[in-house]
Amino acid sequence: MTLFPGVQPSTEKGADKTWKMAGVYLTLSLLLSCSLAVAVEIQRPRGVSLSNRHFYDQSKPFTCLDGSRTIPFDRVNDDYCDCKDSSDEPGTSACPRGNFHCTNAGHRPQYIPSSRVNDGICDCCDATDEYNSGSVCENTCKELGRKEKEILQQRAAVAQQGFLVKQQLIDEAKKGQEEKRRKLAELQESKDGKEDELEALRTVKEAAEAPEKEAKDQHHKAWEEQKAALQLEKDKARMALAFLELDDNADGLVSVEELQTHLELDPDSDGTLTEPEAQTMLGEAPQVDQTAFQDIVWASIKDKYQSETLPARDPPPQPETPQDPPRERLPEEEGEEEEDDEEEDVEDEDIDAEEDDKSPPVVSQTEKPEKEEEMPPYDPETQALIDAAQKSRDTFDEAEKGLRDLEEQIRSLEKEISFDFGPSAEFSYLYSQCYELTTGEYVYRLCPFSRVTQKQKFGGSETNLGTWGSWAGPEDDKYSVMKYEQGTGCWQGPNRSTTVKLTCGTETAVVSTSEPSRCEYQTRTQGPTMSCSIPGIAYRDQTNTEEELKEIPPPPFFNILHCIAPDSSKSNE
Repeated sequence: MTLFPGVQPSTEKGADKTWKMAGVYLTLSLLLSCSLAVAVEIQRPRGVSLSNRHFYDQSKPFTCLDGSRTIPFDRVNDDYCDCKDSSDEPGTSACPRGNFHCTNAGHRPQYIPSSRVNDGICDCCDATDEYNSGSVCENTCKELGRKEKEILQQRAAVAQQGFLVKQQLIDEAKKGQEEKRRKLAELQESKDGKEDELEALRTVKEAAEAPEKEAKDQHHKAWEEQKAALQLEKDKARMALAFLELDDNADGLVSVEELQTHLELDPDSDGTLTEPEAQTMLGEAPQVDQTAFQDIVWASIKDKYQSETLPARDPPPQPETPQDPPRERLPEEEGEEEEDDEEEDVEDEDIDAEEDDKSPPVVSQTEKPEKEEEMPPYDPETQALIDAAQKSRDTFDEAEKGLRDLEEQIRSLEKEISFDFGPSAEFSYLYSQCYELTTGEYVYRLCPFSRVTQKQKFGGSETNLGTWGSWAGPEDDKYSVMKYEQGTGCWQGPNRSTTVKLTCGTETAVVSTSEPSRCEYQTRTQGPTMSCSIPGIAYRDQTNTEEELKEIPPPPFFNILHCIAPDSSKSNE
């Protein structure tokens, strides 16, 4: 690409030389332009700009610029307003809507309202607006021009460095994008292979799990049968013990009267086991032997029966009986009762101690629960099948995890590649980066292409000021503004959003932030890829219109100072 006439960049190694040549070329061009702006004596009325001087020809009558009327030229600047548009009094304060042009040689030309002419206040840096007020004004245009040149030099240095960094980032982004696409293709190819490998491992796993399941099922079935047989033996032993305990007269039979000795067998829980209730348990016979007891009686009472020799079961909860409210006692009675209570407590303790010595402690069934039988270990053949199946499962799980990780890498790369990082992908270096700005009260965090957050400086949770939306710059500068939307909702208001304006700088940083409207934030961020480009070259001379002068940006490249031709033209008094 030809950046400047006569300067052709050839190779990367000659890049620095190319830029130096370009700088020399621009400098020579600018000096030539400045040398052409020689002093020319141009007659024009006071307050008229060079761009408008052709309207003020002293050799013929003056026509108001709006065409409303024509007047003799000697009535221009006669301190009387003849034209409705005030164009006949550019150098006086006679017209209310007039504009006075400050030449400001050595600095920027400007317009001021004609009402400020000769008002005793110096508005033009060349003091031309106070020609008849008696005020002593100093011409400060050269000093202002010098300061502006220093600012332009700083801008030029930043723009030059930023542009060179931007070119480097563009090259790196291009290489990075190519590398990511190459890596994505490799990952997708690797994914196909891993999917085939996973299916093969799945087949191996299922083949190993089939005999494992069969062997484990057989082992569990044998154990369940063994447990059932053990439980049946225990139940028979408990039944036989219960029969012996109920057979009080040891006649080998259990009668109605003997059943009634165990009140816990009461079917309706009214505290008594009646003769009809006991007869119902025995069936139609008045008494039963052990065989009939096992077949007829035991099934209906075994859950309630409490052995006389085995640890007792927990008694069923008894209903609470209401107690009479305590009687109010007199102070004298309280003292006497306290002494009586102390004596009774001592006696009760002695009695309890004697009873404890005589009777063995009763341990409830809940205190020492019956230990559940543990399943015996697998036989060697079954254990070998289990180990082989587990090994195949571990291998499959590891391969499956590897495939999931690979798929996540592919999704991440596809997402990154899909982002619009600018026409030359120059903004790709911002991806996965975050930048912070600390103010007096908050810490603002910008993560480009992700989100913007706000957090109180001294703690607290983050507030989402918006997630990445799109580029939102004007049509001719789309990539100068980022838009982040759908942040945390404001109280009775919209969701928060942030507009990020990008400006040129040598380093990437968040420069400022504000909230011009409720829940709408603005952030200014600078960086080398942000509006750092080769500027157009324009020098200022006296032929520029005021609007043109406003539109021409200061040339910020190669430390070139703007050129202002000295204004040697004379204005008619």
